[in-house]
Amino acid sequence: MSQYSSGAPENWFVDPVQLGVPGVRRNVGTLDEEAALAWQTDALCSQTDPEAFFPEKGGSTRDAKRVCTSCDVKSECLEYALQNDERFGIWGGLSERERRKLKRRAS
Repeated sequence: MSQYSSGAPENWFVDPVQLGVPGVRRNVGTLDEEAALAWQTDALCSQTDPEAFFPEKGGSTRDAKRVCTSCDVKSECLEYALQNDERFGIWGGLSERERRKLKRRAS
């Protein structure tokens, strides 16, 4: 007879948030820092080569921006970059220069 004949073992559950499973978000109703960054769990860039999002000066941003176009948390990412004055990399589909222009227009 199997060791599980009486049902599933007590410790069968694995928290998908702890595993970083895309599409599973933490409760963002709390104000702690971890909850504020919960959108990163669903970010497509976290599943790809990070170097594409931080190209060398004059390097192509095309691959990173292509990933951003189909990302479910693109707007949260851009909002984070704008609020935190991120100076490097592609965030929310925009380069540093594009984010600066956006901020100037909003002022």
